[in-house]
Amino acid sequence: MTQERPQDLTVNREQQTLEIIWSDGHRSVYPLAGLRNVCPCAECRGGHEGMSAPVERAAIHQQPPKTWEISGAHLVGNYALSFVWADGHDAGIYTWDFLRALCPCPQCDADALAASAQDVYSA
Repeated sequence: MTQERPQDLTVNREQQTLEIIWSDGHRSVYPLAGLRNVCPCAECRGGHEGMSAPVERAAIHQQPPKTWEISGAHLVGNYALSFVWADGHDAGIYTWDFLRALCPCPQCDADALAASAQDVYSA
């Protein structure tokens, strides 16, 4: 679990991105379509039994067959962000830990790949 928290959040509707500047200075830019692909709600994860399954990191980079527009976003307490998508879907709660773990920047992708390889070799 990360201790990092957002210092700044920006949704760019034109570029269809969410930018987070974290408390350690790290910058994450998430494609909104990717965030919809990895929506953490029970409905999108295939029911409550799918909630504990790991999220496929590559899904943050996949382009869906249609464009997902957001109509709003709001903070959930001091631990998460929630989107209201234009199709009315609003059940996903994206915790800071979830978002940081899925940072799509090249360095975080490389770190996740290295950690995954480490897990395979240490098992």
